[in-house]
Amino acid sequence: MSGHNKWSQIKHKKAKEDAKKGKAFTRLTKEITMVARTGGGDPAHNAHLRLLLEKAREVNMPLENSQRAIKRGTGELPGVSYEAITYEGYGPEGIAVIVEALTDNKNRTVADMRRMFTSHGGRLAETGSVNWMFEKKGVVSGTMSNISEDGILEQLIDADLTIDDVQVDGSFVSVVCEPKDLMKTKHIIENLQVAIDDAAIAWVAKGKVNLSDDIAQKAYEFLEELDNHDDVQNVYTNLA
Repeated sequence: MSGHNKWSQIKHKKAKEDAKKGKAFTRLTKEITMVARTGGGDPAHNAHLRLLLEKAREVNMPLENSQRAIKRGTGELPGVSYEAITYEGYGPEGIAVIVEALTDNKNRTVADMRRMFTSHGGRLAETGSVNWMFEKKGVVSGTMSNISEDGILEQLIDADLTIDDVQVDGSFVSVVCEPKDLMKTKHIIENLQVAIDDAAIAWVAKGKVNLSDDIAQKAYEFLEELDNHDDVQNVYTNLA
């Protein structure tokens, strides 16, 4: 299995704080609206929406929030129209970065992205400049106790799942799988008494870049600034 990814652990801890502050609700509401608009409001026929509704339940988002978001997406209620945009660029020391955003004003958002990249010694790049270094994978992360990395891997292999990576660091666990196996992997891990914090299709770097501690810390600060932007849904990097 590959080495631990500190950024995934930072996001894991940050997601818990965002949930306490209600910021997770804002992100989920926007994404539910967008997914309902593009794929329909029936979770039985919209797998992405079904996954988001599960995530909403896991962070204790009120059911009425999800229902309103779906109705805004299907046009049953008036609401803001969001556009999904993916930005690619290079951060400090040339680390590769992919940013997924939902915005109601793409001119504002791209200007903000360009400013943040530039102010940290990086640059926003053209589509396709960075994403070839990544691949779409299913990623399940959560908090656990009393089980080892080998124990998790054994259960997943017994279920005939192809697993790319298992990370265990203290109570933190992250599993990377094929996108088609995301929900099955999630359910198996839940049965191992892991409290799931996130399960999603994500950009996973094919290779990791290591930086010295002081430079890496500056890069993490840049990534957190991106992640804190109101329009940003996800931030991915090849920084280890």
